[in-house]
Amino acid sequence: MDINATLSISAAGMEAQSERLRVVAENIANKDTVGSTPGADPYRRKTISFENVLDRNTGVSKIRTKKIGHDMSDFEMRYDPTNPAADTKGYVKMPNVNTMVEVVDSHEAQRSYEANLNTFQTTRTMATRTIDLLK
Repeated sequence: MDINATLSISAAGMEAQSERLRVVAENIANKDTVGSTPGADPYRRKTISFENVLDRNTGVSKIRTKKIGHDMSDFEMRYDPTNPAADTKGYVKMPNVNTMVEVVDSHEAQRSYEANLNTFQTTRTMATRTIDLLK
């Protein structure tokens, strides 16, 4: 495997983890977003999945975002008759976002990003030292 392929794989990994962090941040930002009309659905948690793809130019397998979907789990119902989104019985559908799950997911994405960054930096250092030896 050549240096350019290694750099390309690391960059694709960092890009995928950045997208994952964006989805997690969006989920956390909307953890309290309820519907705007009585009985309306609140914000539904987003999920992200990845897939391996073969880059035909370099011949290496890379990761990319396959799909950004929605978590179809049930909404929590909370009694709040004063809320404009409350149904006729006074219950409001709350988003299906669990902050702890999102925090753990963000830490995992951060660690994966850092691993790809370390690989990228190590490869770049090896290339620089090789060039210095050839001078």
